[in-house]
Amino acid sequence: MLVAGVDSSTQSTKVLLCRADDGEVVGTGSAPHPAGTECDPAAWWSALLEAGDGLLDRADAVGIAGQQHGMIVLDDVGEVIRPALLWNDLRSAAAAADLVREHGGPHWWAARTGSVPTASFTVTKLRWLAEHEPASAEHTAAVLLPHDWLTRRLCSSSAAASSVGGPAGSRLLAEATTDRGDASGTGYFSPAAGIWLPELAAAALGHPLRLPRVADPAEIVGATAWGAAVSAGTGDNMGAALGLGLEPGDVAISIGTSGTAFAVSAVPAADPSGAVAGFADATGRFLPLVCTVNAGLVLFAVAALAGTDVAGLSALALAAEPGAGGITLLPYLDGERTPDRPGATGIVAGLTTRNACRENLARAAVEAVLASLADAADLLAGQGVPRRRVLLIGGGSRSEAVRALAPGIFGTPVLVPEPAEYVARGAARQAAWALAGTPAPPRWPQRGPAAEYEGRPQPDIRAKYAYLRDATATWTEGIPP
Repeated sequence: MLVAGVDSSTQSTKVLLCRADDGEVVGTGSAPHPAGTECDPAAWWSALLEAGDGLLDRADAVGIAGQQHGMIVLDDVGEVIRPALLWNDLRSAAAAADLVREHGGPHWWAARTGSVPTASFTVTKLRWLAEHEPASAEHTAAVLLPHDWLTRRLCSSSAAASSVGGPAGSRLLAEATTDRGDASGTGYFSPAAGIWLPELAAAALGHPLRLPRVADPAEIVGATAWGAAVSAGTGDNMGAALGLGLEPGDVAISIGTSGTAFAVSAVPAADPSGAVAGFADATGRFLPLVCTVNAGLVLFAVAALAGTDVAGLSALALAAEPGAGGITLLPYLDGERTPDRPGATGIVAGLTTRNACRENLARAAVEAVLASLADAADLLAGQGVPRRRVLLIGGGSRSEAVRALAPGIFGTPVLVPEPAEYVARGAARQAAWALAGTPAPPRWPQRGPAAEYEGRPQPDIRAKYAYLRDATATWTEGIPP
């Protein structure tokens, strides 16, 4: 039997067709998404059809893992009211602060939702909508996450369909599902209790609205037009954890569009500082996670400044000495979520005529991204998450400079699993689990041995990064007062 896993991320849709029994990949496809921080969900559907052409119709089951936090608002017949606001749209920063203050402060939110909402969370986007687009808010009858919308669309539409309004849209509203993993990133769900907190969504938007049913982890929630089972789906980080087969003691560091540090846990997290998001995973456990807005795109941006590509940036970085000749980069180019500085910008410190070269700039960029993620891993440890080993994944892990420098900055050996689309693999594994109906997901062997990297610890790099991070904490929009 064959299963298809879908990764609908910020930048693209990727599809893996795998054997259900062992996860062996038998086909792949991909298609790009429009750039920006908001998107018509129809573009994701089109990308799914393109990426899955010749793959989806061969699958006996399909699972979708989507970017977390995105807000899709629907009217009472299931029509999309406005383009979806994505996780990396930070315009709701003021709304986040207002909601935290209105409902008892950070400790109150952490105790009830496992997280303190920042501008990424769906609940803050609902408040932004109410304040800035009141007509859209008034017509909002339901809110879905990206994977929810795609899962329901896959169940309710033929491959040729392009609209879900009218009766089909009403059916979408009535039958929409999500899973506890993706729901845990909304800000109106309790991971510990496994239930919605609809009063928080209503308070953010200004009136009650419909929320999707929370499916069980291995549940079949529908079928495609060709008769394939559709699993519950999940969020992208939960999909990656399932695709990696994370066990307690494993800390995954992912360098993609965003950066994440996450681990599976048997107990829910509740960090009142807001740095650690107390998510649920896709299996019934929990997934404490720290997210940075800036990661892989920093490497792309600095590569462009250096007149090269990411591979060239890696070579330049490896040609420089540790510490980048005294240059330290604060990589908050697009604002930041951890630490919570939505108005921040990038800062370069220590630049002189003696160290101003492409090699040092490249080295500073790689060191900055890794130092930011080392901070994230330390925050997990502060929540009692054990760290037996570090696994480095994501597109950024393909950089030889990232691999070589990571052990020194993390202060521990780093394992780099064979490159794979782990989010899509996790979605496919969930689909295989739903088909099997077993108590636990099928055991899929990892694709080849992980490469282990070691290096001499570089505490001076972390120290200089921390000094710049803390010294600029009160700056506004990257400009000192």
